[in-house]
Amino acid sequence: MPGEPRLVQPTFQYSFVTLSSMRFIARFALLAMAAIVLPLHALADEGPLDTSEAKGITADQIIHRFAAKEKEFKEARDQYTYRQDVRVQTLDGDTVTGEYREVFDVTFNDDGKRLENVVYAPQSTIENGGISMSKEDLFDIRNRLPFVLTSDEIPEYQILYVGQQQEDELHCYVFDVAPKEIQKDKRYFQGRVWVDDHDFQIVKTFGKTVPDFHLNKKGKGQENLFPKFTTWREQFDGKYWFPTYTKADDTLHFSLQEVHIREIVKYEDYKRFGSNVKITYEGKEVQKGDEKGQTPDKRQAPQPPQK
Repeated sequence: MPGEPRLVQPTFQYSFVTLSSMRFIARFALLAMAAIVLPLHALADEGPLDTSEAKGITADQIIHRFAAKEKEFKEARDQYTYRQDVRVQTLDGDTVTGEYREVFDVTFNDDGKRLENVVYAPQSTIENGGISMSKEDLFDIRNRLPFVLTSDEIPEYQILYVGQQQEDELHCYVFDVAPKEIQKDKRYFQGRVWVDDHDFQIVKTFGKTVPDFHLNKKGKGQENLFPKFTTWREQFDGKYWFPTYTKADDTLHFSLQEVHIREIVKYEDYKRFGSNVKITYEGKEVQKGDEKGQTPDKRQAPQPPQK
């Protein structure tokens, strides 16, 4: 009710919040938080972080190269069909108290327009856990969890080189990423990315989507918080590192309660769509005959948890 504090619908309750009071310069403050807080949750399976400078290449050169590759990756992925399996759960201890589930196929019509065909969507029980899906959540599932940082988006972010690290058999450059400024009605990624030093593509991300939405000083509004997540990628067709698995397992701290949330998103059955659109890799057109399905990299990609 207006003017009275109430138990809000937390994490996934959509709330339209004026961002004029939330606009801020992130820069080093956000990077410091990403560098100090996020790795505590993300680095359990990685090798030790080597904070020395990269040899034979500068941090700016690495950023330039992986941003260009990310743009190629994004354009290529927009020409692939795949299935996305989404499961969002609330938990009380080990007991699932509510669940949102959706499975949809990303396809194309005869004109090459991208479509989503829902193949499985049981009645949601997520409200039993005290939350509901918001438009920000649905947007993040489709666009922010499989995070892409292209050369077009680089100006929006502050990117800090933090070192080098082994991810299974991959040697990676590690960067912390945060938006320079939060623009109204836009969603961003804040966290850490691992860039393979061979293909110069992001192979793993850990962080969260921002901004969160909080009650104002008078306790009014609606809270909308978002969990930290990890997304793993695998190499397909010997060229592109596509996201295959995202997992979030986090406790969200609201003003009146805490909510334990678990989110698992799988990306499966990547297949190139048979259109006339050209796909390039390292400046050269990739012929359709070169794309014969999923061809994993001979090097071991970062491994997600058991599915």
